[in-house]
Amino acid sequence: MITFIICLTLLVAAYFTYGRFLEKVCGIKSDTQVPSKTSYDGVDYIPMSRWKTFLIQLLNIAGLGPIFGAVLGATYGPVAFLWITLGGIFMGAMHDFIAGVISLDSNGESLPEIIGKYLGMTTRQVMRLLSVVMMIMVGAVFMLGPAGILSSMTGWNANFWLYVVLAYYLLATLLPIDKIIGNIYPIFGGALIFMALGVLIVLLIGKYPVPELTTLQNMKLNAEHFPIIPTMFITIACGAISGFHATQSPLMARCLKNKKEARSVFYGAMISESIIALIWAAIAMAFFYDYNGATNGVAGLNAALAEHNNDASWVVNTITNTTLGKVGALLALLGVVAAPISTGDTAFRSARLIIADIIKLDQKSIVKRLYICIPMFVIGFIITLINYEVLWRYFSWANQTLSVFTLWAITVYLYNKPRTEQQKRGPNNRIKGRYNYLISLFPALFMTFICALFLFSSKQMVGLQMINGSLISLGVTILALVAVMLHAKKASI
Repeated sequence: MITFIICLTLLVAAYFTYGRFLEKVCGIKSDTQVPSKTSYDGVDYIPMSRWKTFLIQLLNIAGLGPIFGAVLGATYGPVAFLWITLGGIFMGAMHDFIAGVISLDSNGESLPEIIGKYLGMTTRQVMRLLSVVMMIMVGAVFMLGPAGILSSMTGWNANFWLYVVLAYYLLATLLPIDKIIGNIYPIFGGALIFMALGVLIVLLIGKYPVPELTTLQNMKLNAEHFPIIPTMFITIACGAISGFHATQSPLMARCLKNKKEARSVFYGAMISESIIALIWAAIAMAFFYDYNGATNGVAGLNAALAEHNNDASWVVNTITNTTLGKVGALLALLGVVAAPISTGDTAFRSARLIIADIIKLDQKSIVKRLYICIPMFVIGFIITLINYEVLWRYFSWANQTLSVFTLWAITVYLYNKPRTEQQKRGPNNRIKGRYNYLISLFPALFMTFICALFLFSSKQMVGLQMINGSLISLGVTILALVAVMLHAKKASI
């Protein structure tokens, strides 16, 4: 429990310390104009209150990620606490915050346009394709999942529920953001927090022994096939760092009323997600401490998952129903139905905005929104008719790879920021922050290596021997560093 409490304390403290430091690095000022006022259109650019934008951002980036990913990552033992905490503070929250700030400074531009601005046209084109494909795939998958669950609950045909979810997605994507998303999401976001607080109380006053971090143990069953490095860093994505988040930040960058709200909305939402992930990792490690004669909770969790086909939803349902009773059953329903639906509709909305930015199509008119939405939803529906399991197997890796591109773009942004300021003030005025780019450089190097290592060494991917995969991944990381820093020195941003 001590390890858990320390990590929880660090996450809370980081919002008031490292988050404030990043504010200074980015030069956040309350009198700066924001897109919701300069580009108000009544559809996507609409000012909303801080508490609404925070809860919407939290639900946008969370969904099932900090719960299911944390449960599966907990199979590696308390070392997962370190990744969630340090990753959340220095990688995920920094990544989300600065990506959100860049979008704010760029009139709410979507992620591919931001990355292209700092990493060049070729990278922009790659990110345009990757982002749109990922968003439509996420939306399609989260049509099928909730439809299947609702069908099993009601006995109604799954196709009926698929059409209901599809119709909802179309409305949520087309209508102004303050109509459905602005009114429903804060409720679901609050419920997500309430569920985590309920589990936290169970942990603090209950009988479940949360294991301590004594060694960097690798408790995962079949560890030879799923080694802790790099698998844990891919499995626990949303709770530590996730490229998907940066695709969602422009939605709220277009709705902030004041630039000073960026820390609470972007950094604060990610810290909150890390806290949720930390709580779920802890209860997952503690709950099954005596499962089928297990000697500790991590071994029990591994045994329970092995018996239930690694189904994290079964773990979540079992824990919430046991610890929180009827309230837990209701919240579990929220988790397996409402959370993925919220992820799906914002994925489609993000795809619409990304495509609109690519083709420079104004979105004030509903007819122009339909120009994008109709073909996009047709493609999404077609995906639901094919076997997408093989593609989805690689989503976690693609998601983390997306964060790599964002981290490198942030590095170029931070590298050039003091240079640009120096040019404004003149050569005789020494500007602070010349080495602020190190804030994102080290996370970019780390995640580049991790994603490359998973690509080359994982049995799901190329499947090389670990030593060979490590050497190739190190080479890829060095090449990425050289290429980005050469581009940064040439860039005039």
